[in-house]
Amino acid sequence: MISVQKYSKMVDVQSEFEERINRIPVHGLGLSVDVYTPDLFDLAETLSSEGVEVDYFEIFHASLTALRCVKSRLTDRRLAYHGEGLWITQPEFSAEQRHRNAVAEVSVQLHTLNSAWLNIECATKQMSGYSFGTYLPPLHVELGARMAAENLREAQQLIDHNFRMLGAPAPLLLVEMPPLTYFAHGSHSIPSFYERIAREAACGLVLDIGHLWTVYRYTAAWRRRSLDQFTEDFLAAFPLERVVEIHVAGLGNHTAQIGAQRPADDKSGIPCWIDAHGEPIPSFLFDMLQQVLESERLINLKGVALEVDTKQIPEIVSEFRLFRNRFGPSFARCLKFSASEYLLSPMTGQNAGDYLEPVTDGEKTRLFREYQQYALVMAGQLEPSVLRQWADTEINVEDLAYYRLVYLPNEILHWGGELVDMFPHTNRLLNDAGVRPMDFVTFWFDRPRTHRTPYDFFLLKIEYFLEFVSATLPAAFPSASCEADALRAGYDAANQRMSDTEIV
Repeated sequence: MISVQKYSKMVDVQSEFEERINRIPVHGLGLSVDVYTPDLFDLAETLSSEGVEVDYFEIFHASLTALRCVKSRLTDRRLAYHGEGLWITQPEFSAEQRHRNAVAEVSVQLHTLNSAWLNIECATKQMSGYSFGTYLPPLHVELGARMAAENLREAQQLIDHNFRMLGAPAPLLLVEMPPLTYFAHGSHSIPSFYERIAREAACGLVLDIGHLWTVYRYTAAWRRRSLDQFTEDFLAAFPLERVVEIHVAGLGNHTAQIGAQRPADDKSGIPCWIDAHGEPIPSFLFDMLQQVLESERLINLKGVALEVDTKQIPEIVSEFRLFRNRFGPSFARCLKFSASEYLLSPMTGQNAGDYLEPVTDGEKTRLFREYQQYALVMAGQLEPSVLRQWADTEINVEDLAYYRLVYLPNEILHWGGELVDMFPHTNRLLNDAGVRPMDFVTFWFDRPRTHRTPYDFFLLKIEYFLEFVSATLPAAFPSASCEADALRAGYDAANQRMSDTEIV
């Protein structure tokens, strides 16, 4: 295992970032996409036939086979990579072999695409043995920021080592501020959390405009300020000098399918929207983007991308055409900003001679326990009042309850494939025996489980369902096993079909 230099001077962190960012070319205006939904090659062909120029594609996490196919077919496009499954917020990150394996895997994927960066969420979908389908934001506390920064340093050094073995320059790690899904908590403001990370890790940042709106909505900032004023105040405190990429995606209502009502929209008229890539992009998000692009502190911006996975191709083409026409000039103006003109670094308030202090074993144990409590609250095993110890604003218990009782079960039953469609025969047997879908949700969160392989929600859903059937109705297990084998075979076949189309 590569040892991490934990005692480097803080001034060296900024110097390292500048050295890395100066190697990255401008990417321009692009699309952050999935390979399959919609079909990436159909999308690229439609954009080309309609004369809509896309400077780059940022590819969401996919198999190595799929990425090789993308690289071989989109030879005229610059490609970047949005990874998945590197849970750098978690205190056990450096200790678990599966995370080192994930870094090794993503290094090969990055090399395949010749990507200049790896974008990962500063969030997790797995905590203390519990798995979720949506990114859960970190605990916004000082120790949480220090832990994330230390894990980012280790991940970057592992990637550097892997790329030396490949004989190529290593890409830069970017960390993205995740969305809030109905709730927020933390003793640090979100901008100060990322400012602390930027001071201690030579990483870049991704600022997602839709995610920023969810901060406005679910920290109740809207009660005190207008959206324009909130955005201005947030940007003043956020380390914009480290922003390498900006994302914009849709917002929409979550459609509950299991019997509970959405929380009522507040009297302000602000809807209970969440991050939703398949939904239209509201015009006010583009207004917020314009506000961001006007900042002279945006000195390292390399790309701005619309996130469009799960959106219909005609809508993608229409939105991107409008996006390019409006923001092409604004992006070009950003390129004129330079560090020599505006010397404000994430080092503000620090002495150049200060050293980075490693997170101690005792601190890791304390943070692990705090994340364990966080996971238990989300899994319905502890009362939400536990989160108040980390909150600097009042927790909206109704919104949190809606996440736990409605949104989260909807993820388990409907995300990554409808459970009744994935296991039709087995579900009929369960129904005849009086076993209901919500029983599976209860089973999913009834205890922590050990995870030894990289996160894959589809495969995880299959694995957990087999365990559920075995424990609940053993007579139906042969049926579930047969249907699971077919699902896994189809999953593998999708990657094989991609391989068969690869141009060598």
